[in-house]
Amino acid sequence: MDQVFSDVLHVTTRVIEAAGVIVIVAGALVAGANFLRHWSSEDGYHELRSTLGRAILLGLELLVAADIINTVAIEPTLNSLAVLAGIVLIRTFLSLSLEVEIEGRWPWQRRSRDRKRPRADIRDPDA
Repeated sequence: MDQVFSDVLHVTTRVIEAAGVIVIVAGALVAGANFLRHWSSEDGYHELRSTLGRAILLGLELLVAADIINTVAIEPTLNSLAVLAGIVLIRTFLSLSLEVEIEGRWPWQRRSRDRKRPRADIRDPDA
């Protein structure tokens, strides 16, 4: 039974890894096609970077998920855990830098429209 479970986990890990690669490649193709259609507009390059960055972020998330499953369920050794920690650290840095490139702000910063506005029914006595 353990061998069957291990085989299923190996297949699951490979499927998730393949999905991550497919998302990145498909995102690159879609971003390139969109860029070719809108290359003359002012936002064409920004749209290319944004679309490609989002595809890479999603693909990286899937690849990290596959690595976690592989390390925790299939090879739970200290060596594989150390390798996973390095991979997650590098991919987290890549994800963070891509997020900043796409959004133009740190992930923990609110968008200007999301900031709380003063309520209209509260009047400022000094105004």
